[in-house]
Amino acid sequence: MQRDARAYLWEALRAAELLTEFSEGEDFDGYRSNAMLRSAVERQFEIIGEALNQLSKVDSVLAGQVPDLGRIVAFRNILIHGYATVDDALVWQVLTERLPGLIGVLRRLQKT
Repeated sequence: MQRDARAYLWEALRAAELLTEFSEGEDFDGYRSNAMLRSAVERQFEIIGEALNQLSKVDSVLAGQVPDLGRIVAFRNILIHGYATVDDALVWQVLTERLPGLIGVLRRLQKT
């Protein structure tokens, strides 16, 4: 049975909101020195990438409204398959600079 596209949007948004919660009050040095936080952040980014990848398979029109969808999925693949060489600075940059925009898009799409 195929899942509803909205479920994938919800999962991506929930993971993004958790990222915001996890990183609240943190700076890069704190992030880099906290293995549990890094693991949690990476996991939520993996969920976002996989949820949006699955969304693209069930509703390509809806998925097409997510800017940089291909890059988000590629980032997920890097985190999963390149786990030994993850660049903490890149993850932090995506977390602090790209995530807020993605959250806005996901919230807007959930309302449509």
